[in-house]
Amino acid sequence: MLATAIDFLNGLLWGKVLIYLLVGAGLFFTFRLGFIQLRYFKHGFKVLTQSKSDKDGLSSFEVFCTSMAARVGTGNMAGVAVAIVAGGPGAVFWMWLIALLGMATSMIESTLAQVYKVKDSDGKYRGGPAYYMERGLGQRWMGIAFSIALIIAFGLVFNAVQANTISDALHVAFDWDKTLVGLGVVAVSALVISGGLASVAKVTVKIVPAMAIGYILLALVVVAMNISELPAVFSLIIKSAFGLHEVVAGGVAYTIAQAMQSGIARGLFSNEAGMGSAANVAASASANPNHPAAQGFVQMIGVFFDTIVICSATAAIILITGAHETGGELNGIALTQMAISGEVGSIGVIFVAAAIILFCFTSIIANYSYAETNVLFLAKNKTAVLWPFRFVVLAMVMFGSVAKLQTVWDLADVSMGAMAVINIIAILLLSKLAIRVINDYKRQLAAGEEPTFDRNKFPELEGQIAQGVWAKAEPVESTK
Repeated sequence: MLATAIDFLNGLLWGKVLIYLLVGAGLFFTFRLGFIQLRYFKHGFKVLTQSKSDKDGLSSFEVFCTSMAARVGTGNMAGVAVAIVAGGPGAVFWMWLIALLGMATSMIESTLAQVYKVKDSDGKYRGGPAYYMERGLGQRWMGIAFSIALIIAFGLVFNAVQANTISDALHVAFDWDKTLVGLGVVAVSALVISGGLASVAKVTVKIVPAMAIGYILLALVVVAMNISELPAVFSLIIKSAFGLHEVVAGGVAYTIAQAMQSGIARGLFSNEAGMGSAANVAASASANPNHPAAQGFVQMIGVFFDTIVICSATAAIILITGAHETGGELNGIALTQMAISGEVGSIGVIFVAAAIILFCFTSIIANYSYAETNVLFLAKNKTAVLWPFRFVVLAMVMFGSVAKLQTVWDLADVSMGAMAVINIIAILLLSKLAIRVINDYKRQLAAGEEPTFDRNKFPELEGQIAQGVWAKAEPVESTK
């Protein structure tokens, strides 16, 4: 009965509702922002490199690494394999498309998160969709619904997904007992999340850059060993995405609808654009330049790296080696491991197992940080709610370590689908303000000024912006 209900909801959300919402919103924001993801791509890197933190918030680089920790994990290594098995090579194209459109969507949601951020009881910045739904739309009920969906998705289900991938990888590589692996992951996770958001940021800054670079280098080695196959792989992806090539692997014929549904679902799971998740940590930054749109540029770059770079690396490994033509015998992380081991030997299985431990562990702790912000939105008494919630999160990590792959993925699809629907509705309703704020940043940049947010230009925000967050700005002299 439960499996039937989950299948029905996934079919409704991913077969109809979210495809139109995600693609439609991405196209709308792309055109309204003047293809910002292409024209201001270089500027996004500049904002990221000039990051700084203060006593109130994290630096842009800390926020970038934390959001990348949540993004880069199961979705990039196991999720790409799941998408290709379910929808064929064409699913990769739809992952690319949803990422390019999602860069504009991420720009909007992260800018709004900065506009409506607040200070918690410790004087640190907090924010995200629940906060802009309450403050910007005046709809606390909507913020509550989003918070509940995010807590279920990130605090519980997604962490079960990450733990499931860790235990699978170690079982395949070393035949380790999944229960013992789960206990180990629980113990290490408990040490980090007990320190809250600041502790999570410190760990991710150390681990994320190294693990991403190492994985990309491995993918480049595999591609270099099979460089002559690369044009054929690109052709296969494009043709199968539009049904121009009948792709049959292991006796399974794929349709355009399968490719779209699998690619968009797994792409969203990986880069999270439009889901509203990364906006939670984006709100925790001390913006530099001192303008809400600055964090939008940083998160826009995060979406690019997650899907266009890292997911493409996994897709290249699987498709170049032909590992997907196994007739469904292997799926998830096991398929990725087989593809790499076929090229570099048993060391590849060990490398993937080590990488997935780091990828998924950092995802677990970053996912927790997102959920923590929303737990505090629902219940203001920090001491009374956080420790019981941490216990439940760790229990779900243990559950995920021994659960079946498909059950866990299906639950993840339903929960993130609900989040995305609520968030996209909210950012569309607030899009007029968000676009004005972003255009204000672009105007100052074009005039040779360092963008600074002046709330006097946005009288509609009076009474909506939290005290002590965005001070009324003094005029800034041109640097021309």
